[in-house]
Amino acid sequence: MRTMLKTMSERLSAGEELILVTVTAASGATPRGAGARTLVNREGRICGTIGGGAVEFRAIQMAQQLLQERNSGQHDFSLTRNDVEDLGMICGGDVRVFFRYLPSRDENALAVTAEALRQYSLGRTLWLLDDLDEGGCLGLWTREEGFFGLEGPLWLTEELTRRPHRVQREGRDFFVEQINAAGRVYIFGGGHVAQELEPVLSHVGFRCVVLDDRPEFTRRELFPTAEEIRLVDFNRLSDFVTLGEEDYVCVMTRGHAYDTAVQAQILRQKPAYVGVIGSRAKAAGVRKRLLEEFGLTEAEVNRITTPIGLAIQAETPAEIAISTAAQLIQVRANRNR
Repeated sequence: MRTMLKTMSERLSAGEELILVTVTAASGATPRGAGARTLVNREGRICGTIGGGAVEFRAIQMAQQLLQERNSGQHDFSLTRNDVEDLGMICGGDVRVFFRYLPSRDENALAVTAEALRQYSLGRTLWLLDDLDEGGCLGLWTREEGFFGLEGPLWLTEELTRRPHRVQREGRDFFVEQINAAGRVYIFGGGHVAQELEPVLSHVGFRCVVLDDRPEFTRRELFPTAEEIRLVDFNRLSDFVTLGEEDYVCVMTRGHAYDTAVQAQILRQKPAYVGVIGSRAKAAGVRKRLLEEFGLTEAEVNRITTPIGLAIQAETPAEIAISTAAQLIQVRANRNR
């Protein structure tokens, strides 16, 4: 979404008119669910997707027609038998799509995109609000600063969850989506797996911080897309990092002793996810040390996922990175429900 907002700002500032296409509801077997978006100009799709296939093709055509009319609109699509077969599905579905017309140099949209990018840079949890009422506009909400771009009713803040959804209440109609979470992925260890993992995670929208105690493994050229790289002492992590319940942790230092030291310090902070590289045999030994030597509870130790990643028989650093990224995507999706 960050890339789409940046593109939206650039295109509007350059004098283009756009349509922001948003799936506001979906049922049955549809390619994408609520929250899928694509940005369309007079030539066609610019970025994003609502799932491809017949629905997206027809939605783009409709968006281009609305650009001619300079109007917003809404349309319900039903996947026909032929559509379903083209997509390789076994049953049909329905998709409700909202088309937001954005005039060139639209003040509201430009202000909202600029503010959203600022909030991204601050690492704040951020919601995009789309007022679907006639004459409505885009807006934002953060816990720190409240509403931006529109005057939303107080009750709307009660509806802001991790799951994108439509809210209809007291005669108002909004589509709300959390487009940024305050949590980061803290990767402890900057070795070969971390070097493969960080760019994959960054590409799918995670904010990554890489930590190592060796200067040669905290060089920016090793992690060009990481949000931050820190040179730390693994035995004194409280001097360098404080974790929250929105954060994810991947432990992949250069040895069992350092892995154990990291786990002993971070588990009491209760991050959303703690994954540790290594075998089950190694995990059993580390578990025993954490319980007996470091005094962690069974509940704390049970929060560890090890071996890290989905069980796809990954062996190489690149394969382990893919399996780990897939697991983090899964955890994030489950938390957003």
